[in-house]
Amino acid sequence: MFISLQEPSLYTVKAILILDNDGDRLFAKYYDDTYPSVKEQKAFEKNIFNKTHRTDSEIALLEGLTVVYKSSIDLYFYVIGSSYENELMLMAVLNCLFDSLSQMLRKNVEKRALLENMEGLFLAVDEIVDGGVILESDPQQVVHRVALRGEDVPLTEQTVSQVYLFSLHPPSGLEFFWNFPN
Repeated sequence: MFISLQEPSLYTVKAILILDNDGDRLFAKYYDDTYPSVKEQKAFEKNIFNKTHRTDSEIALLEGLTVVYKSSIDLYFYVIGSSYENELMLMAVLNCLFDSLSQMLRKNVEKRALLENMEGLFLAVDEIVDGGVILESDPQQVVHRVALRGEDVPLTEQTVSQVYLFSLHPPSGLEFFWNFPN
């Protein structure tokens, strides 16, 4: 009996997808070149959606890949890894993404709310996975880091009230004075 052992790798996630209830792409981030063109990616996404949108299971093997998924109202969340990847690790990424978005969207994880907060989605995904390597699996940490990165808005893109509040409570170590006319 021949047992093949795979070389250990930190690159566990091949893709993260969010599709709507018609199977159309809302978000897709591929971390390798398994599907190099957009046409191949969209065909793969349609195939995944057709195989998973009517089932209650959470894991599927499709085209030599392990797919873990979850649905919420009108969204389908997918985390994809290779066929030999640990499903529990992929599920931890999926749960972290879903729980982070749930907190950021105030438990309103649906298409409209997600489309209105795409920048938060991009930041959350970047905090969870980088280049296919899992960085974080704690949704509290992800939400905290996304909130911190959201505060680093350039002065020219802030509203007057944001600038005024910043002037009243500047970060420690940063001192400046505002001269308001009387």
